[in-house]
Amino acid sequence: MNDQWQQWIERLRGGDPRALARAISMVENREPGWSELLKALFPHSGHARILGLTGAPGSGKSTLVDQLAKHYRKENRMVGIVAVDPTSPYSGGAILGDRIRMQDHFTDPGIYIRSMATRGSLGGLARATADVSTVLDASGRDLIMIETVGVGQDEIDIVRLADITIVILVPGMGDDVQTIKAGIMEIADIFVINKCDREGAERVEREIRALESLATRSDHWVPPIVKTVASEGKGIAELAKTIAQYDSYLQKENLVLKRTIQNWRERLVEMLRDAMLEKAQAHLGDGEVGRYAAEVAEHKRDPYTLVEEIVGKVGRN
Repeated sequence: MNDQWQQWIERLRGGDPRALARAISMVENREPGWSELLKALFPHSGHARILGLTGAPGSGKSTLVDQLAKHYRKENRMVGIVAVDPTSPYSGGAILGDRIRMQDHFTDPGIYIRSMATRGSLGGLARATADVSTVLDASGRDLIMIETVGVGQDEIDIVRLADITIVILVPGMGDDVQTIKAGIMEIADIFVINKCDREGAERVEREIRALESLATRSDHWVPPIVKTVASEGKGIAELAKTIAQYDSYLQKENLVLKRTIQNWRERLVEMLRDAMLEKAQAHLGDGEVGRYAAEVAEHKRDPYTLVEEIVGKVGRN
């Protein structure tokens, strides 16, 4: 690692926004040196608490994140925000940008906001979100909030990354359908009923309670329900207090390391899968993949034997 690289790392760790922005772009775009950068930063990570906020589009995730950021800044905590947005089919960029939704924070050096396009990733998170979180963590952020894209039932990848997962629901958006989405509901450490001044908020709360009565979590935590009107800042202090209570519960029950190990188990499998896929693609090339596809389509070969052969070849190289 040369002196220029080392100086860049030190500036990033000091919270320099330009160094941080450059590092995140390098990681997100997988530019040359991205892996070495993460290797250098990883020993300095692991200190930030990661909050994941998920829920259907229109539930007010961005407004809630905005208000939470204001609350934590009043406590003088350094905040990082990753807003994962839908991808434009034309430009490949994020359709909704943080500049539109969180303009009040741009003059505050204690808050760093980054929008990321999903770029075709399912599960509500961009592929590089976890790596970007590592960069933000190493930059001295006390808290990292990840706002997912809001794709519905499949949006459960956040649980592999977040220390605390918050599921946001709203009245009047098909309440029965919301509670049936077990994939989302089962990952919640805290439920938020946002826009609770609307008719139907009590009904949503009853449905959540009914769902919680059907199963017991392995950590024996019963996810609390917090009511908010994020657009008016109502309930934000109560939500922050509830987040702190769950954090204390994790510490008291010695669950922090256990959860971190489980998260890394999932992430390591995903990283291995991505690495093997990249290796296989580099080994084959587009022309060979097309030829194999034609052979399978014409039933000249079966795909199962073919995949076994490819894996065997890649494994020997």
